[in-house]
Parts: sequence; C-alpha cells; structure tokens
Amino acid sequence: MSRPERVIGWDVGGAHVKAALVEHGELRDAVQWPCPLWQGLEQLQRCIDAAAQRWPEALSSAQTVHAITMTGEMVDLFPHREAGVAAIAERLERTLVGPAIFYAGEPGWCGAADVSVRWAAMASANWLATAQIVAHVLQRRGGDGGVLVDIGSTTSDLIPLAGGRPRARGRSDADRLVTGELVYQGVVRTPLCGVASRIDFQGVQRGVMNELFATTADVYRLCGELDPEHDQHPSADGGGKDLAATRQRLARMIGLDARDASDADWRDFAAAWRALQLDELDAQLRRVSQAAGLASDAPLIAAGCGDFLVEALAERGGRPLLRFATLVLGGPELDRAPGGPALRRCVQVTAPACAVALLCSTASG
Repeated sequence: MSRPERVIGWDVGGAHVKAALVEHGELRDAVQWPCPLWQGLEQLQRCIDAAAQRWPEALSSAQTVHAITMTGEMVDLFPHREAGVAAIAERLERTLVGPAIFYAGEPGWCGAADVSVRWAAMASANWLATAQIVAHVLQRRGGDGGVLVDIGSTTSDLIPLAGGRPRARGRSDADRLVTGELVYQGVVRTPLCGVASRIDFQGVQRGVMNELFATTADVYRLCGELDPEHDQHPSADGGGKDLAATRQRLARMIGLDARDASDADWRDFAAAWRALQLDELDAQLRRVSQAAGLASDAPLIAAGCGDFLVEALAERGGRPLLRFATLVLGGPELDRAPGGPALRRCVQVTAPACAVALLCSTASG
C-alpha cells in the first residue's frame, strides 16, 4: 500500500462514531458523533452524511483513503459479531467514495473482499491501533514502557506497552475482560447499578437499586468534570441534564428524592460513586501492570472523554501522566495556533480514529 495523501480514520462504535482527517501525514481535524447503532444502520449513515458536510472535498474524492476500525459489531442489532463486522464493512465500503481498508491488528490491513475470512481480527481492534501508535511514539522519545488508559463513554482500555509494542495478554473483548485490560465501565453510559451494589450516603451504607435510574454521566455532570460536548446520549429517564434533574436521578438509586437532602449532600454522593469507579479502575490498572512486569511508576498515557479519571489514577499511584493528543500532535506551540486547543481536545477524545488514520498514512509497501 502506497502512502496516501489524505486519509479519514473511522472508529465505528456501538454508541459513537469517531472520525479523524489526516492530510500529508498531519492530523487536521477530528470529531465524534453519537451513533446508537442498535437502532439500525441508518444511524451509521447519518454519521457518514455528517462527515460529508464537515469535509466535503475529502468525502467526495476517490483519492481519499478510508481507514476503518470498529467495535459496533457487538450491538444487539446483529445476531453475532461476524454478521456485525460484515454489515458495517459492507455499508462503509458501499457508501464511501474512496477506497476503504479495514484495520485487522497485527496481520495488517484488509479490504472488503477479505472480511469474511478476517472478521475476527477486525472485530473490536480499535484499542490495538491506539496502542500501536502510542507505543511507537514512546519508544521514539526514549521511553521504555507505560500503560495506555483510554476511558470512554462506555468502556475503559488498559493496555500495557513496552519495547515499542503493545503487550496486552488478551486480544478479543472476551479475553481482555478476563485479563482486566478491558473494563466495561465508562464516564457517560454506564448504569450506576453496574458500578456498585452498596454505597455510603450521609454516613450510612445503603443498598443500590438495580434499575436504570442513573448513569455515570449524572455522576460526572454533578462533579463538574464531564464536558457537555461529550454528554451526547439521552439521560436514563429521558429527562433534562440540568443539575436538578441530575440530582433527582441519583437520588432514585437509593430510593430517595432530591428534596430529601441538600445539594451538598448530593455532590458528596456523586463523589462517592466517583471514588468507587476509580477504585475499580485502579485495581485493574495494578493487575495489568503487574502481569506485564511494568514498574509501579510506569507512566500512564491518557485518552478518551474520561481522561480526567486517568489524571486521578496517575495522582493516586504517583505515576507520570502523558496525553495521547500531546504525543501525536506535539507540544505547546499547537495551543498558540488558531484552532489548536480545540483540535487537541478532539484528538484526545477520538484516539482510535486518529490512530488508524495515522497508521494508514504512514504505511508503505
């Protein structure tokens, strides 16, 4: 594959589509759209149409190469993952104007004709693309290892890196759930009843209702850490996202109403949920680091809309913190350029899409 001048990287998830534009090897733009894929493939089409409006020249050109990774094959729209990979690949290959190639991890890229044979390598491989880019940049900068921690809306990836390569023990989602390298918790869509079954409120340990009354978005909205731009899905009750509605959803988790306690009490309650989620992530981080033989002070490389939790993990463990966007975009000079800070934040949240675009743009042979 010769080096293309323009690449759009796509990360097709079950809840979001992320896309990144690379021209002449440089990241120019990145974006995330909500995509409730379980509702149908028309949701993916809506994101493709949005990309065409954002980058009309790139989407209409037969010279633009589309580098694609996915996790959306997991949604219950499809009878099994193989069918999901095939359906997503077919829609993209049929709709996009330029050539579409699919990231298959270590075996390399494949075309639409290879999907039926290599679907398992293509399925949920987005984390590996990010890890490849980060490991390469770390080695180039003289680093010896670290852990990529990409905390998104729904899941968290904890990938050990050493010697310029990802050192994950698991490859599939199923295997990574065993190793702790995939934690099925994020900062937006995770139901709170999946985070803990008991929690402290006003000094009393209370049981948690196993109902979809609230999600982690309510926690981080009330903590003031969730960027509204990344709060893209409806709330658990379909209601508002103001602080009053947020408090009411949190109160339901323990059988109360928001009026039963003060605003300060509910802020403390949100902080208690945050601490429990941080404990789980920290436990899996230590497990992954130890299994990979990494030093306890190996740096963390933060990515995702929940990167503020990676900061907390680094502070808790006394670890250095690096950011994906800084590794792939460079230092503070970008922040002085028009649009630089906005690009940095978008790249930070769309790491897998940026990664496949960069991998494709530097491929040769």
